Amino acid sequence: MLAVYALASTAGLVPAWAVGQITNLAAAHALDAGPVARYVAVLAVTSLGYGVLTFSARRRAYVLGETVFAELREEFLDSVLALPLAEVERAGTGDLLSRVTNDMNALSRTVRFAVPEWLVALLQAVLTLGAMLLVSPLASLASLVSIPILVISTRHYLRYATPGYRRERVSYATLSGTIAETAEGARTVDAHRLGPRQVGRIEGDVREAFYAEMYTLLMRMVWFPTVEGAFALAVAATLGWSGWLAIGGHVTVGAATTVTLYVVQINDPLDRVVSWLDEIQVGQTSLARLVGVSASRDVEPPPVAAPHDERLVLEHVSYAYRAGHDVVRDVTLEIRPGERLAIVGPSGAGKSTLGRLLAGIDAPTRGSVRVGGVELTDMPMAQRRRHVALVTQEHHIFIGSVRDNLLLARPDARDDDVRSALAAVDALEWVEETPSGLDTELGTTGHPVSPAQAQQLALARLVLADPHTLVLDEATALLDPRAARHLERSLSAVLEGRTVVAIAHRLHTAHDADRVCVVIDGRIAEIGTHDELVAHDGEYASLWRSWRNDRAGGS
Repeated sequence: MLAVYALASTAGLVPAWAVGQITNLAAAHALDAGPVARYVAVLAVTSLGYGVLTFSARRRAYVLGETVFAELREEFLDSVLALPLAEVERAGTGDLLSRVTNDMNALSRTVRFAVPEWLVALLQAVLTLGAMLLVSPLASLASLVSIPILVISTRHYLRYATPGYRRERVSYATLSGTIAETAEGARTVDAHRLGPRQVGRIEGDVREAFYAEMYTLLMRMVWFPTVEGAFALAVAATLGWSGWLAIGGHVTVGAATTVTLYVVQINDPLDRVVSWLDEIQVGQTSLARLVGVSASRDVEPPPVAAPHDERLVLEHVSYAYRAGHDVVRDVTLEIRPGERLAIVGPSGAGKSTLGRLLAGIDAPTRGSVRVGGVELTDMPMAQRRRHVALVTQEHHIFIGSVRDNLLLARPDARDDDVRSALAAVDALEWVEETPSGLDTELGTTGHPVSPAQAQQLALARLVLADPHTLVLDEATALLDPRAARHLERSLSAVLEGRTVVAIAHRLHTAHDADRVCVVIDGRIAEIGTHDELVAHDGEYASLWRSWRNDRAGGS
């Protein structure tokens, strides 16, 4: 590609040389038709060649840019999907959304256009400068007067523009996050009358983005005119200097003309170097933010030996979201294969965090979580999910058909398997009532589903995945109590022989479990069967009585 551009740039230098030669003929009063025609023919042919070669080189550059950007985009998507869940939750939706959209678009423009154009312009400038020196080093000296201005102004710009563009990208991320969370939580905002507060936050974020853009705009408003002035100064100085040299007989009139034309000609590639350098600054900042995602991705561990059984064991496990603030404290627990264990406790006791540790979503700060003697978080994700999987009350419907949404769990599943999974979670009836059954499109633009139906689909995915151990964190919370109880009984029949860990506020789940684990303040306070714990008259008995009284009062 650069070789073709070099040929094109070389062809583009010939017309100025031809004009210089014609000028020499005119100065010598030797404007014969033959020589002039030859120079005009050379000028025409090289101009045509310049156009053809430039078109070919640009096409190659754009193809290369598209190829490189496609690889960057795929690598970034792989990095996003490999991000630790804790990192995603810490960064927030807005920051990740801004990187996926704003930063990716900025990098796209840089890779597709800015970098190829900048390299080409730089090559043209270097070749033109070489041609100037070849024609007349003496006449070319005056053009150097602009170099100190260009160097000083560009160094100053690069020093202050880079942090300015970084601030600009961060402000976009903050604004995107505020808008996204306001849109996603529109019902909550309306119910709690948080509209004015959210509008105030958005206005503040818009102001910050405005000030960030104004800063970089001010930098450009100073730098661009300075550069243009330096270009104009170079042309004026070269014209005056080379003219004086020609009058004094130090150079020919043709050489003075050619050098002056080259100085005018070099302004265009230098102007593009400067203009695209600004775009490259934006792309560099965006690339740094995208590379930050790649640096945060989980490194997939190598395959490990298969667990010798499905016994899930926690030994002296502690976990802290922030250093020094444990939310799970020194928990030791053994879950037997095929056991149904209910984890109960007051809100904020650490139940959901314990569920995430059991499912291998988070690695313990201290202690170990092992399945069949193998550290859970040492397993590759695919191997881990064959043993333990988690479903929470948070759910997501992907754009695609009902079938597509379920096949995410097991791509090789047949339609009969999909229907069996839907039947196990009481969802087959309403799915078959949709316009196209399993082919019905879901998602933001597809067939609407209620939160309860979305939760059923999430559970159906889990049934289809068929891990040995299932961790259900309020997985039926969006269903009404009667439907939830019916669904849990249906699941029990399907999951016969599987290990089920249920984190629940509805204590009928605990009543039906083999054992109940009571978590208080991040520790296991009690563990035993429902009857044993009620007879013990401790924390669980208190929770049970409170729940029964609430149900009686509600009825």
